[in-house]
Amino acid sequence: MTTLEAKPSTNKSLAKAMRVLKLFSAQEPRLSLAEISLRLEMPKSTTHAILRSLVAEGLIEKIGGEAYALGTGILALSQSVRVNVEIRDRAAPHVRSLADKAGESVYLTFLEGDRILYIYAVESSRRLIARTAVGDRMPMHCTGVGKAILAHLPEAEARGILQRVGMPRVTPNTITDLESLMAELRVINARGYSFDNSENEIGNYCVGAPVYGANGRVIGGCSISGTDPEIIGERSGQISRLLISACLDMSRNLGYVPPSFAQLHATVR
Repeated sequence: MTTLEAKPSTNKSLAKAMRVLKLFSAQEPRLSLAEISLRLEMPKSTTHAILRSLVAEGLIEKIGGEAYALGTGILALSQSVRVNVEIRDRAAPHVRSLADKAGESVYLTFLEGDRILYIYAVESSRRLIARTAVGDRMPMHCTGVGKAILAHLPEAEARGILQRVGMPRVTPNTITDLESLMAELRVINARGYSFDNSENEIGNYCVGAPVYGANGRVIGGCSISGTDPEIIGERSGQISRLLISACLDMSRNLGYVPPSFAQLHATVR
């Protein structure tokens, strides 16, 4: 059977799966195999096969051996929608403007559990790798934007993340010692921005800064990245000022209110 011949069957299976998911509601959070089969007028064998696939993907979970309910995978999907609508779309104009001013690649990330998710980018033609980073999930210890986020979390929380995820060596420059990184995070917190000295990709240099949500908590970060070593050298002063100013604009668009005008002025001067 060719790929084209298989598509109608795939589409029908997807449509049936969507019909199953739409049956659940706040009024009826749990349904049995028999109830689902009856309401959708599908054979129990077909219904069971669909449910089994949805359970494997975490979109449905089996409860008590008889009933089914929506699984935690649904929460992850709704979170992705929220990230796109509430964060990426509001920050995108600032990311594009920052890329124009800096003349380098700019990346926007969201803190997703113990890792960062790259949700938007304006990438320079001079970048080293061919594919886009958008959609990647990365540990935080080896990236500039990851370190900027860690540095602006409570220290105990940052330490817990690093202990759970680990600190594998990605390049010879990757910091793999917990206490050494914790010491650097304190410096980053006081300074307001981080450096990535080819710690995730040899020949790539990065400055990162945090993005805050309406509750005042860091929810992600943004970075300026490129192949010029002076990004973290002679250009770092200009780069960091552009970046922090853009991150504050993004944060304010997300409802963040800086603690005081004086602190805001001190940060971006």
